[in-house]
Amino acid sequence: MGLFFDVLSAINNPNQQGNIAQLESITNSIQQVIVSRGIQPSQVQNVMSVLGNVLRPALKQQQSALGSNQFQNLIGQVAGSGMGASGLQSLLTPQLQQQIVQTVSQRTGLSPNVIQTALPTLTSGVLGLLNMGSTKPGTLGSNPLLNSFLDSDRDGNTDMGDVLKFANRFLNPQTA
Repeated sequence: MGLFFDVLSAINNPNQQGNIAQLESITNSIQQVIVSRGIQPSQVQNVMSVLGNVLRPALKQQQSALGSNQFQNLIGQVAGSGMGASGLQSLLTPQLQQQIVQTVSQRTGLSPNVIQTALPTLTSGVLGLLNMGSTKPGTLGSNPLLNSFLDSDRDGNTDMGDVLKFANRFLNPQTA
């Protein structure tokens, strides 16, 4: 739940880009792709957990190669581009995307084809959540939300499935 608290902190911090409308847009796009691909609601949390765990080392590697500032800019560009698969290509090689599809498929039991078609939207959702912690233009500082996700000590506090679950509860308290 720790990462979700970081999301809420980004929403409440006037120097960071996160806001409730952005969180709602991200969760809605993830829900739409899940429903349109026939993924059961009960599988969503597991899919997002696995995806986050698989993306973390790939993103850490990108951060090491590019440096923190350039990497944060790239995350912001891909997250905000709405470019889907083409935006994803600028961050993850096709080979890495295929590895992600296979890993998520194996760990969730979902068809690789389903994961492949949902991957651009799901990954954009993850990146959008992480980008909520970036600073507003003209404000100095790093992205504590992205840093928290990448520097995870694997204690379960950075689980993307939990973030989505708590975001839905936050946005829809009457159904929680």
